[in-house]
Amino acid sequence: MVRWLTGLLLLCASFLAAACPLCLGGLRPSTAQQLVALQHSVLALPSPDGSSYRVVEVIKGERPSGGIIEGAAVQVDAAVANGRAPLLLARDDSWPMWISFGAIGAEHAGWLRRLAIGKRALEMNANEWRGRVALMLPYLENPEPLVGEIAYGEFATAPYAALLTVKSRLAAQKIRKWLADPKLEARQPLYILLLGIAGNGEDAAGIERRLDAAWKSREATNLGSMIAADLQLRGQSRMAWVDAKYLADPKRSTPEIEAALLALSVHGNANGVIPRERVIQSYWVFMKEHKDIAGYVAQDLAAWQYWDAVPEYAALMKSDLRQQYPSRVAIMAYLRQSPSRNVIDEIPVPQDGASQPSTNTLPASSIQLLPQ
Repeated sequence: MVRWLTGLLLLCASFLAAACPLCLGGLRPSTAQQLVALQHSVLALPSPDGSSYRVVEVIKGERPSGGIIEGAAVQVDAAVANGRAPLLLARDDSWPMWISFGAIGAEHAGWLRRLAIGKRALEMNANEWRGRVALMLPYLENPEPLVGEIAYGEFATAPYAALLTVKSRLAAQKIRKWLADPKLEARQPLYILLLGIAGNGEDAAGIERRLDAAWKSREATNLGSMIAADLQLRGQSRMAWVDAKYLADPKRSTPEIEAALLALSVHGNANGVIPRERVIQSYWVFMKEHKDIAGYVAQDLAAWQYWDAVPEYAALMKSDLRQQYPSRVAIMAYLRQSPSRNVIDEIPVPQDGASQPSTNTLPASSIQLLPQ
């Protein structure tokens, strides 16, 4: 049992690097990505007394012996198991137990097989992500809860650039309806992003009213998605507003700043309506105003092979200015990757405790949870 639980935890951790930083709602990987990673998956109907499960469709791997799975070998909620629809069960070669993802109609078996034979999120290239998003789009908020959950999970994992490729197929009216549904509140970060892609001027005006209210109240909930959507709809003309209201304002809270940086990060990685060069310009505004956390954008700069910040970062590390520990770690990583990596030899080891871990953690923009 310990080995099984350890394997499940490692599986979850392996997907963190692929989760969208603006849509991440927890540590659980998407169901589709788990189906890709696990070697066996089936659709099975429970017996009336729950003592066994009869396999009706094989999604991946070999059919269990006799087409039957013993009830004791399945981790499943009793209420779910009593339904009429088959359950989606899966396991790894090393696991003695099957886990249940919930009930789903057998008519979706073909769709599930296409998902299960796909690649892991971190292994997909841009074209493969484009195909995955296109495959998921028709199933967003499907009447079958598990189908809708699977589609949502893959959208929330996809790079922002992949979401942009389905712009012509997005129905703005549907997205507005989803955003107005209180039952879908947890999915708002993704649907705000999609509205930014599919919306119009009225949607932009509505998002800007929400942004103004959020700025006045210092509210950071969904702020990153709203900024990203606003930039997608309005373009570079709104970058000055982001710079002034969040990156250059010393009174903004850390969550607000992180949200703004996340929005800029996804646009910088997509390198579309907001060119990467313009994002870097805003990063400089942030670095000048917030020197103690200037490293929060260092990983983006390294990924983009932008090394003009080496002198600035090196000077910060040599100065008496106390850096927050996560920022210091990110800056050191950036300098080590730079063509001038020998500059690290000139940086003194701090003696005032600044090198010790603090309770602060790197924001998602520095951890780069999105494979763009």
